[in-house]
Amino acid sequence: MSSSELRSYPRFVFTDAGKIEFRLMAQADEAAVLAFAQKLPAHDLLFLPRNISEPKVLAAWIKEIERGAITSLLALRGAEVVGCGTLVRDPLSWSPHVGEIRNVVSSDVRGLGVGRALSQETFALALGAGLEKLVVQMTVDQSGAIAIFEGLGFKAEALHRDHVKDSSGRTHDIVVLGHNVALVRAQLEAYGLPDAVQH
Repeated sequence: MSSSELRSYPRFVFTDAGKIEFRLMAQADEAAVLAFAQKLPAHDLLFLPRNISEPKVLAAWIKEIERGAITSLLALRGAEVVGCGTLVRDPLSWSPHVGEIRNVVSSDVRGLGVGRALSQETFALALGAGLEKLVVQMTVDQSGAIAIFEGLGFKAEALHRDHVKDSSGRTHDIVVLGHNVALVRAQLEAYGLPDAVQH
């Protein structure tokens, strides 16, 4: 069963940016997501492995969604995409028990609760997928995003110095945070709270 089958969409939350709809991304969203990605500051794209503001990269992303390797949620305010949360898994790798969360939100809605709500929803989607460990990565200066994930129980695991290079050729450090879902679940079960970590 896929993680998207465990949670139903659309879902709605109310933030300081207004009513936000979360729904699964599909091929029909390609143009709207491209418009969203092309408005993002270049620095926001650095922690993603590929530049999603490029049409060919976005087309490959859609194919990965259709193949089932990626589950992507869109955050919409009205018809406008204001955020995207993605859960990436590779069941054929040495780490089929690990999922990576990648989130990005529009600068228009920063500080208004959209990033927090998107992170919580993507985290819930990941928990519903039955993964044992989750990771996120971002540039070290993204203190707001780091704080959101630390609030969800993620802890710093690694620092990759000079790991990404921006369009001007300047390098940036990446921090990797991890969440050992299986360990937390086992601890809660030991305390008699087995349902505390669930989707």
